[in-house]
Amino acid sequence: MATAPSSIELRNVSKNYLGSEAVDSVSINIHKGEFVVLVGPSGCGKSTILRMIAGLEQPTSGEIFLDGKDATSLEPKDRDIAMVFQTHALYPHMTVLQNLEFGLKLKGHYSSSEIRERVRETVEILDLEPILDRKPKHLSGGQRQRVALGRAIVRKPRIFLFDEPLSNLDAKMRNQMRVEFGRLHTRLQATMVFVTHDQTEAMTMGDRIICLADGRIQQVGTPMELYSHPANEFVASFIGVPPMNIFAAQWTKDGLFFEKAGASFPVSPNFAAMFRTMPRVLIGVRPEFFTVSSASPKSIPVTVEVIEPLGSETLLYTQCNDLSLVVRVSPLAKYEVGEKLYLSLDECNIHLFDISTGAGLL
Repeated sequence: MATAPSSIELRNVSKNYLGSEAVDSVSINIHKGEFVVLVGPSGCGKSTILRMIAGLEQPTSGEIFLDGKDATSLEPKDRDIAMVFQTHALYPHMTVLQNLEFGLKLKGHYSSSEIRERVRETVEILDLEPILDRKPKHLSGGQRQRVALGRAIVRKPRIFLFDEPLSNLDAKMRNQMRVEFGRLHTRLQATMVFVTHDQTEAMTMGDRIICLADGRIQQVGTPMELYSHPANEFVASFIGVPPMNIFAAQWTKDGLFFEKAGASFPVSPNFAAMFRTMPRVLIGVRPEFFTVSSASPKSIPVTVEVIEPLGSETLLYTQCNDLSLVVRVSPLAKYEVGEKLYLSLDECNIHLFDISTGAGLL
């Protein structure tokens, strides 16, 4: 369906607005046919990067290459890129069919038979046949988003750019559309760049994730690389729902002393030997790596404060003195608010971060 996909490369690209760096010397290499997700909090520069790739914004410095050719100053219309925005931007007075055809007719160099064939293929891919005669006001949010996708697909671009296209949909529809995007990429094998602040979307959709904060790249990798081996405290706390438990600890003769908990956790000599020159560190533990156990030297006494049953899992929000810990447990386990538990963990599942810089130490 699509034309041969293009690669995208950003070399030390920056964007300055009134003296403030929205994007700060970002270098990215996106391979042909890859699905890459830019994720980060609002204001981190991800949409600005997308707009610079599309040509809607010019970088203050740096270069952008498409298929190895310098496209930094290329007009948007000459980049062969289709962009889908958060708002569907459909023509309200046109039917779905007319919305799909309009862009091709506007170009003026497609024959009627070629337009019909492109529209037919797009309708088949997105299952739009039942709604072709409807106008946008008679469509659901998910249907409108599929039509917006259709208007991009029918052009057969080399690159698809998506700027938070699911943020206006309800939770159920967002889940369905995440699957739709996966199927779409599998079928088209096109180069796709997807911007979101929702790390669940990033984890479930991208071949690779580029995590950003304050206009800078924090880490690039597969979803599980970012989840299992975060490069720093920011990535550790941003990727994962609920986020990683992160708290300060000191090295003592008894192991790691969890400061807010007022409790020590013994570790092996080999583990401790790596960090003897660092008196204090940040500890990170994913909620699923705590285990409810019996009292022992390797357990932490906690009190259950809040219980969140989520169907497939249950989250326990617990407290040990001044330390709050979130624990993921089986939905079949029965606990009560106010109940005292003991949590244990394996040192293999402990992440360590520099307490000054937040950089990962393991």
